[in-house]
Amino acid sequence: MTKLSVNINKIATLRNARGGNVPNLLQVAKDIQQFGAHGITIHPRPDERHIRYQDARDLKPIVYTEFNIEGNPQHNFIDLVLETKPTQVTLVPDAIGAITSSAGWNTIEHQAYLKEVIQEFQRNHIRTSIFVDPVLKMIEGAKATGTDRIELYTESFAYEYGLGNKKGIEPYVKAAELANELGLGINAGHDLSLDNIQFFKQNIPGLLEVSIGHALICESLYLGLDNVVNMYLNKLK
Repeated sequence: MTKLSVNINKIATLRNARGGNVPNLLQVAKDIQQFGAHGITIHPRPDERHIRYQDARDLKPIVYTEFNIEGNPQHNFIDLVLETKPTQVTLVPDAIGAITSSAGWNTIEHQAYLKEVIQEFQRNHIRTSIFVDPVLKMIEGAKATGTDRIELYTESFAYEYGLGNKKGIEPYVKAAELANELGLGINAGHDLSLDNIQFFKQNIPGLLEVSIGHALICESLYLGLDNVVNMYLNKLK
């Protein structure tokens, strides 16, 4: 079964809107795990507009499933990851001030830097993943960095699927097949939803984990968080 890691950034956004502690991020993380999710994902950004660095520290003893921290490996982020030692760190090339992730790494241009950072995390027994587009040369470049996994950036698939174009999955299938040949684990995320997750799962060989936040939280407004988590789990079987 493909594992479901729930990104709780949107819970932090809602909390921060009023400046208090409602909703309680730690309680939500506990509940999501009790509902059956296999992990919790957070993506702190430099301006801490949703997840704060302190949230990562506070979540560490709360998350008893897999703890995944995403972000651009700048110095403060690297220090945070080494301090909290999550199960997995996912490296994302976010620009400062970006609303959301918009592209994968150029694993050829940034290969030396990624390799250095990945080695440091692996020395500390933290599994590494690199956010990449479904481009074969970028998959090959990811392999050269020494990363344990890649996370396929699925925005273009979700967009095409929403238009009724199921052929939008084809670059992802080819990327996954190459990753499997190279011995890279495969994660995926961005704009995956209840509408498209089953089709994606069924077509991607060796898909280990998906990270879903925005759609899952939005769907939960209508259907309930417990219900939605289990709807995803059923579609990922």
